[in-house]
Amino acid sequence: MFTYTVDDQLSLKLIGHEDAEELFQLSDQSRDHLRTWLPWIDLTKTVEDTRGFIQSSLKRYAENNGWTVCILWEGRIAGIVDFHELDYNNKKTSIGYWMGEEFKGKGLLTRACRELFDYAFHTLGMNRIEIRAAEQNEKSRAVPERLGFVEEGLIRSAALLYDEYTDHVVYGMLKKDWIKRTVDI
Repeated sequence: MFTYTVDDQLSLKLIGHEDAEELFQLSDQSRDHLRTWLPWIDLTKTVEDTRGFIQSSLKRYAENNGWTVCILWEGRIAGIVDFHELDYNNKKTSIGYWMGEEFKGKGLLTRACRELFDYAFHTLGMNRIEIRAAEQNEKSRAVPERLGFVEEGLIRSAALLYDEYTDHVVYGMLKKDWIKRTVDI
């Protein structure tokens, strides 16, 4: 699968079937860390479950309706960035992401997102990228805040998380603001 080198330690790779075992191991080893905010971890019990996720990701990619990228740190899968539906009519998309517990705190997710956002704005022609994060999930919210996204509002009871509703903070970035921000840096 396609791999993009960011620097000598960080690269981004379109997810593929060959990633199933390593990705499952990463999610399994990070289960307690991920479970706080991502209920899908409880449904991911075997490598076959991960293969199902990869298959659905590749289907979205083949339909030009989203894609999933593995964040590779020194050749190992460290996390995932997932572009959800690509709305070409309105030139917008949204993303989700997660990192394996052992890879937290290295700035990998922020660096990976910066590269992917450049690609989305300049190559895919997107005008808007949206990120939603649970209000209490400070680590997830830190990524769009570091990248200069605008906090646009709060969606009350946006997700049911372990029998309790969670509010989501919505962040947005427009292409014109991204270009201005990258020029100013």
